[in-house]
Amino acid sequence: MTTSDSKTVGQRVKELRRAEGMSQSDLAAAMGRSESWVSQVERGVQPVERLSVLQALADALNVPVRDLRPDAAAPVEEAEPEEQTKSNDLDGLRVALTGHPALGSLFQQPLAEPTPSLADFRHKVEEAWTLVHASSYAALSDQLAKLLPSIEAAVRHAPAGERVELHALRAKAYQVAAASFTRQDQADAAWIAADRALQAAELAGQPLEVVASLFRMAHAFMRQQHMDQAEQAAQSAVAVMGPRTEASACPPEELSLFGAMNLVLAVINAREGNRGRTHEHIDRARAIAARLGADRNDFDTEFGPTNVEIHAVSTAVELGDAGLALEVAQHVDASGLSPERQSRFLLDVARAHAQRRHVGEATAALLEAEALAPEQIHDHHLAREVIRDLIQLSDPRIPESLRNLAERSAVL
Repeated sequence: MTTSDSKTVGQRVKELRRAEGMSQSDLAAAMGRSESWVSQVERGVQPVERLSVLQALADALNVPVRDLRPDAAAPVEEAEPEEQTKSNDLDGLRVALTGHPALGSLFQQPLAEPTPSLADFRHKVEEAWTLVHASSYAALSDQLAKLLPSIEAAVRHAPAGERVELHALRAKAYQVAAASFTRQDQADAAWIAADRALQAAELAGQPLEVVASLFRMAHAFMRQQHMDQAEQAAQSAVAVMGPRTEASACPPEELSLFGAMNLVLAVINAREGNRGRTHEHIDRARAIAARLGADRNDFDTEFGPTNVEIHAVSTAVELGDAGLALEVAQHVDASGLSPERQSRFLLDVARAHAQRRHVGEATAALLEAEALAPEQIHDHHLAREVIRDLIQLSDPRIPESLRNLAERSAVL
């Protein structure tokens, strides 16, 4: 085998992209994919097994398929199941969202497999949320692509007494999908998943789950830069819940959702440069968190005093107030939150240091974040932006640790 033949598809993609003078974002646009997907391919994290995807890459790079994979004439799509590598791009999950979720059930087709029990569904939904909070998207994609069709069929065949809980579990499963798609830069699919979650929650008769679905929908709109729609989704919930939360007997779960929605509004206003309204929503969330008195994870929002301060750091960075962000960050102990939340906090600390041209401190924060949730740091668009900024700031004397991080993230 020649040296050229021994190269991986990802290595070939990187070389050919550079030869064409294309950036990762250029190739992503040509492919109709996210930049993080291109990064994953080039790092070998995202396998390219389907011939159709390989052909699309070759077309975007203006080369024959064989330049990417010399054995492409072989039936690469017919590999044995045990030889397949788990997908990390949520493609299978996108397919699961396509069309009617359980069309066969409308025609009284019998189920192909035995229906899992309610206990099984509860466990699978809880496990899916655990994978989201750990930013383990490869495992999550495989699990959700099987879970969603299964629960959609089950709710249409279950005894009447089980349907309410199945609708509630279906809402939570779709919220998992929405959160995953948002964090993987696939906001269009996140919107669909959040909308299905909302409908399922209403059928379950659980208005707070409806609000939790709106929370996911608002994040999807923010990722699409549709701030007016994001604000509408969040503000509609805040308007209804606000008077209810004034009661001293308001349940903590409802307070958590109200606080989480205020954090969404704080981020929206920060991105629009509205300093006054940003601080107004942060202060309101702080007051709610003080009433709760401890960090919670109602509806998987991780709302509580610590998450409020994490958002105070994030919004300060968005507003360009790096000094305030670093001052607040000094008093934050995020160790009790999920790896995803801890990693995102450290990413915002790195962004604040980068704004102040502190290359060493920013790199250290990114490395700590990478140790907690490598997929998030390697693929998040903000992480990749700050890595590029740090390289420019330190060029030509780029620290080895930063250079290595950039290589792992396929930024260099």
